[in-house]
Amino acid sequence: MVEVDHEDGGYDRNKELKLLDETKAGVKGLVDAGLTKLPKIFVHDNHKVNISSSSFSATNVSIPVIDLGSLHEEGNSRHEIVQKVKDAGEKWGFFQVVNHKIPQSVLDEMLDGVRKFHEQDAKVKREFYSRDITKRVFYNTNINFSTSEVNWRDTLYCLLAPGPLDPHQLPSICRDVIIEYLDHLKKLALTLLELLSEALGLEGNYLKNIDCAEGIFMVGNYYPPCPEPELTWGLSSHTDMGFVTILLQDQVGGLQVFHENQ
Repeated sequence: MVEVDHEDGGYDRNKELKLLDETKAGVKGLVDAGLTKLPKIFVHDNHKVNISSSSFSATNVSIPVIDLGSLHEEGNSRHEIVQKVKDAGEKWGFFQVVNHKIPQSVLDEMLDGVRKFHEQDAKVKREFYSRDITKRVFYNTNINFSTSEVNWRDTLYCLLAPGPLDPHQLPSICRDVIIEYLDHLKKLALTLLELLSEALGLEGNYLKNIDCAEGIFMVGNYYPPCPEPELTWGLSSHTDMGFVTILLQDQVGGLQVFHENQ
């Protein structure tokens, strides 16, 4: 366990980061050790946390929801969906899709698979712990560990494409569902790229043809219970680096989107 008093004048951030990293147990390891006070490496600017939370609660807006169920029906359905994608892309850069044809059972099993990976015995999980980002499959806590804010989060990373991935590189506890989920995800990704292409006034296969669908990087984030959640984030504000992110969120919620300065 790593625990540092918030008022400790002799605080050595790099030392505490190194101690946590060497456990190879991540944030979940702190929870399992019975942590009751947040280590200082996780404490963020309290003013910033409170301001962001209050501005979010004052916002009365809804994320755009796009129904893909009528995409292949006769009439103007596809044109209307493309227009909704265009509007959401221009105004939000973010939208929710429904009726996307991925079975709910697969979504539930995928979330459960990531949860099982992070909650399995630390000795089993430790073999995947690494800071080597060239690996196809690895896990750690906070990928930019020493250069940015440390968040209350552990993550499983899987580079699923391009190139053939040996299934045995995936953790056995969630291997089968990752492979099944990937099959469905590819189809949804290609559909979204078609819609985005058409929203840009291009041929439907344009983004696919310039290889925007070649790479698939799966990130399985896990946020265990935090003893002092008001002092930290699970994930700091950021912009994803990938071309398109398809996000699957469990029923706990908590995701925030930055829109019109809110």
